[in-house]
Amino acid sequence: MAQTNMSRANTDTSSKDNVPPPSEEGAGEICPVCKGAGVVHPALDSGKVDFSRVVPCRCSKGELRKKKTEYLEKYSNLGSLSQLTFDNLSPKGKVASAISQERFTQVHQAARAFADNPRGWLVFLGPSGSGKTHLACAVADHRLKLGEPVFYITAADLLDHLRSAFSPSSNTTYDELFEQVKNVPLLVLDDLTLGSATAWAKEKLEQLLHHRFNARLATVITTDVPLERMDERLRGHLTDSEFCQIWTIEQESPLESQSGLKLELLRNMTFDNFDHKRMELPPEQRQNLRQAYNLAVEFARSPEGWLIFQGINGCGKTHLAAAIANYRLARGKPALFVVVPDLLDHLRSTFSPDSKISYDEFSEKLKETPLLILDDFGEQSATPWAQGKLYQLINHRYNARLPMVVTTCLSLDEIETRISSRMVDPMISLVFNITAPDYRGNVKPVRQAKRY
Repeated sequence: MAQTNMSRANTDTSSKDNVPPPSEEGAGEICPVCKGAGVVHPALDSGKVDFSRVVPCRCSKGELRKKKTEYLEKYSNLGSLSQLTFDNLSPKGKVASAISQERFTQVHQAARAFADNPRGWLVFLGPSGSGKTHLACAVADHRLKLGEPVFYITAADLLDHLRSAFSPSSNTTYDELFEQVKNVPLLVLDDLTLGSATAWAKEKLEQLLHHRFNARLATVITTDVPLERMDERLRGHLTDSEFCQIWTIEQESPLESQSGLKLELLRNMTFDNFDHKRMELPPEQRQNLRQAYNLAVEFARSPEGWLIFQGINGCGKTHLAAAIANYRLARGKPALFVVVPDLLDHLRSTFSPDSKISYDEFSEKLKETPLLILDDFGEQSATPWAQGKLYQLINHRYNARLPMVVTTCLSLDEIETRISSRMVDPMISLVFNITAPDYRGNVKPVRQAKRY
């Protein structure tokens, strides 16, 4: 080996930096420190030279760092997805609503914290296009910039590679590939789904995740499968709150983007600006309005069963219904507010070839949303098709005992019997008739809806 310089200033153990790095001019010249060897013997704290080992010379560190970066980038399997970084990801996400932006900001902060110090599992749940893959790749990109290993792969590609590894022409054996994915310090597993997977595919994915869970290896997972629909074994791992962070990213659906709460007037309808005192009203009507207000506040805090508000236009029932929705959304809880005539128009539009959502997806969203608010029920055109669709929706939520708020100008006698019979069921529904007149000043005789 060529004679090497044993100066402490040129070793990794040095605390001083008295020897300048070799000049980049005349890059072909031999380094005067290591004489071209690329390594030096390090100095001990005592000042003596440790001839038992070598460390990279300062002249080679830049090249080694470059090679390490190139290796890690190739190893990461990110490819073109390396362009998905925190720098080009909006901390507020893609959705326009302030509540959704605030929620995405929290997810964004959690992803950045995890990228700085990967511990446990970070799971992003959400529909396609919600930003979960960008977040996952941004975490991977951040680790690469820190010089740390990470491996990215979609669940489908992983299974394809594992299958192809059995081929005699494969450059990688099955065991080598699977061990790499099982034991990499940070794995990003994108688009995980087990629903339609074969028994073999499920076994391999479960084997992989079970190993990483038991070994406490950092993992980022993205999936569009709701937690309650996941495989029981995987769900058991994810519910370990000390090891797993689960963040749900919601994307504004075509249904939500057209909901009434997109209107500024309705977004501003809150409990704080609802005038339930209305001193110009007779005492009975003031008391009635206050009872409606208290019912709405109580329901908003803990939505259970159905709350049906009856009354003339302008009595305040839509304001209270919108206030319930805004209250829930402000606390990060789901609530879907729709005006019934608009709802039916949207349902019809799903049959168009240009529709961004299918009828089944649209209908399922309505049926299963945790809290549904139907405004202006009875104002829709009473065609057999419309009545049938509304009955299907209400009957499903009735049987599933899912919370719902309904506002209507009709008395229950004027509503189709098979729907009104469910609305009057005291086991699930509370019907309240608001007797206050139109608050906009167009005071007319109040049509008294029957109390049940």
